[in-house]
Order: sequence, then C-alpha cells, then structure tokens
Amino acid sequence: MVDDLMTRIDQTIERNIETYLSWLAKLVAVPSVAAQDFGIKPCASLVASMLNEQGYQAEVVPTEGSPVVYGEGGTGDRTLMFYNHYDVQPAEPMELWVTPPFEMTQRGDKIYGRGTADDKGHIVARLAALHAVRQVLGELPCRVRFVIEGEEEIGSVHLSAFIEKNKEKLAADACVWESGGVDYDGTPLQYLGLRGICYVELSVQTAALDAHSGLGGSIFPNAAWRLVWALHTLKDQNEKILIPGFYDTIQPPSARDRELLAALPDNADNVLKTYGLKSFLKGMTGGVELRRAEVFEPTCTICGLTAGYQGDGIKTVLPAEASAKVDFRLVPNQTPQEVVEKLRKHLDAQGFQDVVINDLGGDHPARTDPDHPFVRLSNEAARQVYGKAPIIHPLIGVSGPIHPFIHVLGMPVTMCGVSYPGAQVHAPNEHIVLEHLIKGIKHTAHIIAEFGESG
Repeated sequence: MVDDLMTRIDQTIERNIETYLSWLAKLVAVPSVAAQDFGIKPCASLVASMLNEQGYQAEVVPTEGSPVVYGEGGTGDRTLMFYNHYDVQPAEPMELWVTPPFEMTQRGDKIYGRGTADDKGHIVARLAALHAVRQVLGELPCRVRFVIEGEEEIGSVHLSAFIEKNKEKLAADACVWESGGVDYDGTPLQYLGLRGICYVELSVQTAALDAHSGLGGSIFPNAAWRLVWALHTLKDQNEKILIPGFYDTIQPPSARDRELLAALPDNADNVLKTYGLKSFLKGMTGGVELRRAEVFEPTCTICGLTAGYQGDGIKTVLPAEASAKVDFRLVPNQTPQEVVEKLRKHLDAQGFQDVVINDLGGDHPARTDPDHPFVRLSNEAARQVYGKAPIIHPLIGVSGPIHPFIHVLGMPVTMCGVSYPGAQVHAPNEHIVLEHLIKGIKHTAHIIAEFGESG
C-alpha cells in the first residue's frame, strides 16, 4: 500500500512538471538581490501570493531588514517546517551570462536563471511536493509551516530575532532545510550540520586624502601597507590562525563523526578538476584527513581587498584608506561574538588600535544527531527515490542560520534538494538539471508522506 501511494505521488509529480516549471519561471523573473536591496519586497509579496494560491495562510512579516514570508496549513498531530530563502546573489558580471539571469531559460536538460539552484528551485520543490501529496491524498497528512526569509545571502541578519520573537508560532517537530541535492555521481547527499561564520570588514585610514606617492612615499603612512601588516598577524603560512584563544572552545569530531567521515567517498580529484587546483593546502591529498580538515577546522579567509588605484595603467598614489573583507568559518562550539572580541584584543595587542572592525554579521554552527528518527526517515525517503542510500555528511563547510532552528526551536533538520556540484551557484549561468528537480520534488514528497504516516 505504501509503495502504491508513493508511485502515485511520483506519477503526479511527473504529470505536473510543466506547471512546476512555470512557478519557477515566475520566481526567477522577480529579482531579489539582498546585497543590493533590489526587488526584495516584490519577491516577498510574490512568494506569499504563491502560498495563498496553494491554499496556505501566508503573511509578509516585516523585520528591521528584509521581510520574512510566513505560511501555514494542513492538519494533524505533527508539524513539518520548511525553511527557505527568496533572496539571491547579485548576478554580476552580467556579460558572462549566456541568457538573462532573471529570465528562466531551458537549454537541453538544464534550467538556467539566478536562484534556480539557490534557492528558488528549492521553494518550488517544496510547493510542488506538497501539491502532489495533496492531489493524491486529498489533504496533507500533517501540518506544515513555512519560514521563507530574504536575507540568507547577506547573513540572515534579522532571522534569529524573528525566531526568538515567534517561538510559539513557529513550533514544529522537524524541519526540511533550504538546500540539498546530489554529488558528482548522482548520489543523494544528506548534510546534518553547518559551520558557523563571523564576517567582518577591517578598515584603516591614515590621512584625510590620497597623496602623490612621490611626495608622501617616504614620509606619509600608507593605509594599504598598514592594513596588510595587520592582516599578516592573523594567520601564518602553515594556515594556523594566530589570534590568542581562537581554538580554545572547539569541540573535536566525535567517534561517530569520524565514522561518518570515513564512509564518505573520496572526491578529491573531482574537486581539484572543478576548481583548477594543482593541490590542497598542507600537502593533503584526500581521505579522512582532508574531509576532517574541510569541515572540522575553522578558517580565516581574506575575501576581498580595497585600496588605492586599481584601474588600467599607472597612477602614482599613496592610499589614505584601505579595507578588507574577512570571514571566519566556525566549528562547534565557537561563536561569532567571541571571535570578534578576540580579534579586537589581538589587533590592539599587536599595535593596530587604528584598524576598525565592522561586524557584518554571523551564524553559529549547529548540527543534528545523525541517529535521530527524522534523519532516518529522510534518508529512507531518499533511498526510495534515488534507488540508493544517501551519503551522510556530519557537517559541511558552508554556513547558514541553522542554529536557531536546532537550538531555539528544538527541531531536527535534514536536507533534500535540486542542486549538484556543477550548478554554478553564486556564479553566472546558475542552473539546475531537470532530472534533479524532479527527484528533489519526489524526495520532499516522500518525506511529507512518511512524516504524516509515522505520526
């Protein structure tokens, strides 16, 4: 009976895929670039209207930043939460797009457009799965709630406050996260946690205005050099972060973590090829050592540097100001707040009291128990759809606002989705593969049906 039910749900998804693609086209067509505050409110209104059209009660909830779209519907003893985000990364550089970024285009089996993989394709996958389940069953087998925010791409600055303020309203038994997909071989991936992040801008000003380098080069302080020297104190050439106390609170991987890491496939060669790398840091070549370092070691990354003249030709200028964007990826149990405090103390101790720290936001790391019943349910649903068990990652290197869902709302979080390693997320020509979209919808639908049945 269960197999027959899942077959009917899968067939319903396949029959309606053109409808679901039209939903995705509508979402992609409304730009929603959080970093530029471009199209955010119109996209939030569109998402709310799409929820309302599907019979859910939806509202656009203002925050001090981008609004959050909240929705709910269904009946039953158990509640399933869907977290997604409607904001996207900037589309620049525009000239590298083969087709317009905010116009969904299908070429062969690939569907292009900004947000197709991150995260509008996942919004559609959730709505499509719910639609198919309801078509087959006549009603949803559980209650569902939606939290769809508009600031994920800029650090989910106001989401934690929204969750704290609405804890009772947002109560649920489990959560399906906004991302997921398959690996290089088409095997489904299960990510059970995210590293945290602390993102700062370091800046220094040494004069009121730029100077002629011939006039001031010997006698004026240079903001660019000043910043470079400060950055040099943060990390050594062996990748060790030099901020005192930086590693003090770290929780090392458990025996269960090491077991899961050892079971992961070795994709080292694929990663080297994809990114055009000759080698990994510190002589690592693959295996458990590389996988452990990839997710269980914190980082300090210079994301961008700005100073002086960077145009064509020559301009002999001594910069009066310089800045750098720096992110720290955090592992359990580090927090963004402690990193900012330790960074400030470190710079002061090194004589860089003049270097200003602008805290641009952060997320705490958080993880779900790999043996939680909802994790087993989600993994079994993946096996049904893909014909093979998912690859389980105890933690992945990227960051997101997962902490308040796990530690404030107290729910397990699993992932299923429509992306793959070649999706060019955050880059020009972002896309998904039609087969991955269909299977991502089916996986979501199987989770919904099994979740309602298990209740």
